[in-house]
Amino acid sequence: MRLPIIKHFVQFIDENDEDFLLETIATLEDLTLCDALKDQEIDVIGELLSNLYGALEVANDIKEGTSKRDALNGFMQRVIKSIDR
Repeated sequence: MRLPIIKHFVQFIDENDEDFLLETIATLEDLTLCDALKDQEIDVIGELLSNLYGALEVANDIKEGTSKRDALNGFMQRVIKSIDR
């Protein structure tokens, strides 16, 4: 996951609607079922999906009243903790 990409998606949600991200997620998840994809391509799609899901989680925290900065920092801390396990 990359914080700059998550920030960009969160900004996109602010300016538009999270439904765009949900539709993008559905499209990318469906694309992973394509037999013609190479492992590297699936990895790239997986990274994009991780960033999209992260942005949705951060946007949800912001909707619940958390500041943007705290929501981003909190999310990345949860990611780091899950990696350390």
